Amino acid sequence: MSQTEKFSAVESLALIESMINKAQNKYSENGTLYLLWGWVVFLCAVLHYGLLTFTELGKSASLVWLLTLLAMAYQLYYIITQQKKAKVKNYTDEIIGYVWMVFGICMGLVTLIISQLGTWQLLYAFILLFYGMPTFLTGAIMRFNPLKIGGLLCWTLSVCSVFVQGREIILLLIPAVLGAWIIPGYLLRAKFKNSNNG
Repeated sequence: MSQTEKFSAVESLALIESMINKAQNKYSENGTLYLLWGWVVFLCAVLHYGLLTFTELGKSASLVWLLTLLAMAYQLYYIITQQKKAKVKNYTDEIIGYVWMVFGICMGLVTLIISQLGTWQLLYAFILLFYGMPTFLTGAIMRFNPLKIGGLLCWTLSVCSVFVQGREIILLLIPAVLGAWIIPGYLLRAKFKNSNNG
């Protein structure tokens, strides 16, 4: 192989890597969905705990989680709008999309099964466990360490939930979404703004 051919091969690999990095940066967009879900879950957790602690609502306090339906509706609208704007759909977008789709299906099924068969302590342990999975994988795919750290935090809180009794288990969702979605969401937004200004 000649020196020119070697250089061309190296140049081609560099170009491919550059394209992958651009694709990863594109998907990181502006952190909108991380912030949306982070703040919705944060708000629902605070309200749920507050209503259980300071009112006589009992089981109906969990109705605050219906706010997540509004978040789902907005997410659907947001994704459709972004896909229309996108000129090229890349492989990274597709993989991350499937990761979060699997997460949504697993969360739905686990919530349904455990609410029928188990305790809510078990439910929250599994919710925290599943929060960590797509967060860590997305961080690995995007090479974005704050998401990987957020995933590890969720798994740690899942283990801690075994030792928390009563309604206080709801409060574990607060550090989970702060570390996994809200802080990374703001970091992604800053990264997005910097890359667009640069």
